[in-house]
Amino acid sequence: MTMSAGWYLRRLSRMGPQEVAGRVGDTVRRRRWRSARPTSPSVTGARFTAVLPAQALAAVPQDAVKRLVAEADRLMYGHAEFFGVVRDDLVDPDWWYDPKTGRRAPFGYAFGVPYRDEETVGDIKQIWEPSRHQYLTRLAAAYALTGDERYAERVAEHLRSWWAANPPLRGVHWISGIELGIRLLSWVWVRRLLDGWPGVYDLFEDNPAAVNQIWHHQRWLAAFPSRGSSANNHVVAEAAGQFAASCAFDWFPSSQRWRADALRSLERHLRSNTFLSGLNRELATEYHGLVLELGLAAVAEADAAGVPLPATVRIVLLRMTDALAAVVDNRLRPPRQGDADDGHGLVLDGPDTDRWGSLLATGEAVFGRLDWWPEVTGTDVRTPLLAALIKPAGLKVRRPAGRAAHFADAGLTILRGTGTSGEIWCRCDGGPHGFLSIAAHAHADALSVEVRHDGVDVLADPGTYCYHGQPEWRRYFRSTVGHNTLELDGADQSESGGPFLWTRHANTRVLEFGPDRWLAEHDGYRPSVHRRRVELDVSTQVLRITDAVSGPGGAVRLAFHLGPEVTAELSGDRALLTWTRDGEDRSAEFDLPERLTWRAHRGDTGQPLGWYSAGFGRKEPATTLVGSGSTDGAGEFTTVLRFLG
Repeated sequence: MTMSAGWYLRRLSRMGPQEVAGRVGDTVRRRRWRSARPTSPSVTGARFTAVLPAQALAAVPQDAVKRLVAEADRLMYGHAEFFGVVRDDLVDPDWWYDPKTGRRAPFGYAFGVPYRDEETVGDIKQIWEPSRHQYLTRLAAAYALTGDERYAERVAEHLRSWWAANPPLRGVHWISGIELGIRLLSWVWVRRLLDGWPGVYDLFEDNPAAVNQIWHHQRWLAAFPSRGSSANNHVVAEAAGQFAASCAFDWFPSSQRWRADALRSLERHLRSNTFLSGLNRELATEYHGLVLELGLAAVAEADAAGVPLPATVRIVLLRMTDALAAVVDNRLRPPRQGDADDGHGLVLDGPDTDRWGSLLATGEAVFGRLDWWPEVTGTDVRTPLLAALIKPAGLKVRRPAGRAAHFADAGLTILRGTGTSGEIWCRCDGGPHGFLSIAAHAHADALSVEVRHDGVDVLADPGTYCYHGQPEWRRYFRSTVGHNTLELDGADQSESGGPFLWTRHANTRVLEFGPDRWLAEHDGYRPSVHRRRVELDVSTQVLRITDAVSGPGGAVRLAFHLGPEVTAELSGDRALLTWTRDGEDRSAEFDLPERLTWRAHRGDTGQPLGWYSAGFGRKEPATTLVGSGSTDGAGEFTTVLRFLG
């Protein structure tokens, strides 16, 4: 996907003067760096002292070790999966190869590579992901926990291979700051986890290639931070990686300055990226998880190195953890909201480990759990290792006395209750369109609902699927009709200017909320206004949704996306929904607005409809019920979902 001149003009229109000036400076610097690539300063007597405390490894539960070792053994055979693409070539990786398209990225000056052009480069996410080296942190953790030197030797082989194949400023791995930041964090943990291996000093401290790479990564991050309208989760990853490396690899004349600058950036952007309620301002749940992981990893490095932190860093992370505990369902699944690209800040576990349970377990170990928190029964490797590094803070801050249901600043409301057949959980979206002027990771989903029964997606948020290379799918998964809300006159509520750019944002207001009700409206169809009321009666297991359009109105499409486990038998304006949970058959009656004409879509590709993306790069057919008609004389559209058991 290449960007047109029109896209650049639209993107420029969303920047302020300070951001424009900064980007002009970046452009000048990139041109100068093309011909001026210094070598790192010489390092003598470098030492790595940020090791794990004694007994930290012994605290890792054995079932978590078993899962990790099973994954490490798959990796030793070269097997891995990235974004739905299974690979068997990781014994000796080609760091520039995209197995999805079969293309190999061109080699050249980093800032001249057209990484958005899939025809030239391939799928950039497929190329970038292995080079975050989070599979190497898994192998290094397997070595630390078993003492099997095969894992350490493979890690060393791959790092030496990567450093040789990716000299500073050459190729696709030197384009994006988030990639450099996360890679630095991985290298810090690889060094820490290999500390008992005899070859680790020769791999890092006494290896000019390693020292050169570590220095150049930090020099790059210091020069090209994400700016202005792009200062979202990317800048947190950049600052966290820079801070971690300058704490753990404190070997260079610039280390102290880099550390101070990175800490200022990290503290500032953790605050600016987070609502006071603790939810992430991008309103994209997976980025809440990414930022929380990055922040916790940064705190661990500060405490390991004895670097004082502003109290606000820990306070923001505490609020994020309490907010996560509040919004998850009874299976510890948070909302599926906004973009999701399966990005992680620090990976030490096998892929079957519950990400959200792991974060709550870490929060419990670091901050202490509150009585209303859901119980975490799973285990992981990362929690005891982070907890071994992070020192008790004794924060003097008031925490929620009960489980929050309404987050006013984020416009997110959870209606929930337990009926005779399980928990009914409903997320209502009445928040801002997204974060910053471009709202890069937002979807046109104002007033959408997401409904689960005992953890099963019944009315589902379909997900994200892709970022680059498939514009028709990117449009669909971000669109209004791609969510459980109302579309008017075939238009999205907010106007897209590109795959990570919104040029007009719908404004949403929550008018009423309570334990069992919610009312909100948005102006995305100006001069018409869409208003939606949601009511949950747990005693009768009924969820009622009422939609109304005031103003000129027009042609309506009302969409309800069912989860992939749910089948639907549609007859006129009624549908019987069925699914299985833990071996038991469950069902619900769905009474749809009779004034609309209803049709079921499943796996349609001409104009995409009826799809669900469980993770980035993966999609599967799922049923979407779409009612078409007009607002003329229709009054309200009432939908009733009745759970039967």
